[in-house]
Amino acid sequence: MYIPEGENINCYDVNSLYPSQMYTHAMPVGKIKYFKGDILKLDKNAIGFFYCDITAPDDILHPILQCRVKVNGIKKTLAPIGNWEDMLFSEELKNALNYGYKINVLWGYTFEKEVIFKDYVDFLYNIRQKYSKSDPLNFIAKILLNSLYGRFGMTDNFENINIIDKKFCSDFENKYLDQITDKIDLDSHVLIIYKTSLEKLDNYGSHNICVAIAAAITAYARIHMSQFKNNPNINLYYTDTDSVYTDSVLGDYFVDNKILGKLKLEHVCKKAIFLLPKLYCLWTNEDQIIHKVKGLNPEVELNFKDFQNLLFKESRLVKSHKKWHRSMSNAKIEILDELYTLKINDNKRRLIFNKNGKLVSTKSYKINKNKEITPSPFIFVFNIFLLNLNLEESNF
Repeated sequence: MYIPEGENINCYDVNSLYPSQMYTHAMPVGKIKYFKGDILKLDKNAIGFFYCDITAPDDILHPILQCRVKVNGIKKTLAPIGNWEDMLFSEELKNALNYGYKINVLWGYTFEKEVIFKDYVDFLYNIRQKYSKSDPLNFIAKILLNSLYGRFGMTDNFENINIIDKKFCSDFENKYLDQITDKIDLDSHVLIIYKTSLEKLDNYGSHNICVAIAAAITAYARIHMSQFKNNPNINLYYTDTDSVYTDSVLGDYFVDNKILGKLKLEHVCKKAIFLLPKLYCLWTNEDQIIHKVKGLNPEVELNFKDFQNLLFKESRLVKSHKKWHRSMSNAKIEILDELYTLKINDNKRRLIFNKNGKLVSTKSYKINKNKEITPSPFIFVFNIFLLNLNLEESNF
């Protein structure tokens, strides 16, 4: 979230973001080679994953490179400014250079490259175009298009479940001690959950996964979305994985309802409020209130005023909703009432309030080499002021 409140907001979504990148781009495949130094000085077209020293420009409005940073004691994925080291996909690295990033490649891995998904995406996207959204074939094609990339990055070391007589349990535990993840007592038996050892897993041959391909596809998607950030013609309020919310009207170059990778206009809003990722409210021109609250039962009633109130510092809204809870040990599923608290936080960007305590804007976090957030200049100056004030009071 960049700007929390706006009027005349256009809500755009990308047509099949991940499939569009799978269709267009070459993937890292084949033989892997390790290198030291800056490979791009020898081969500017090298593709792979490079460990780099990264410096983001201080004046970039919407940073485009992400990393894991500890915020309020919890690791979060941020798009910060500052200087740090991290592993980058080569094409995302090259794209960042166009936005003023300074990047020094230290070492990494190169791959061969090949376009491998074109026919797959062509076939399934044509099915989606042929059948209406209410047709099961459209849904099946959509799921196959959007799920394949993640399958390449999914571990194939699935958990095994055995129910064992307690008389033989100790022998089993001695054999699989390091692989057992959970045990549940079942009177005369024990339900044991365990993983296959890595040695045995390696003996199974091909695992049909490739983390490099999955990581490349998500990186290509971030590259695609970067064209809507730091664009002088686009005043950006909010973005998600495949969406853009702006008070600018985007032209035909960006928008087409049927072309893969182009935007489609989902809503035009009189007003909109954006509080956090996946926490926003839209008041459309058709007087429809659309709200998104991650983790809250969608049947819980919320109105536009609720979101307006949450723009103020320390404001919160508590709602009760029903949630499913499962208990493996008791072999039952319960639906319980649970309280859910809505409030703004600074887990992704610094929050900027006006003199009345109302959230009006946000700014990027700045991090150092250790991926620690550095104090903002305002906070630093304010602390120095308080220190001087205390000293003067003590002297007096």
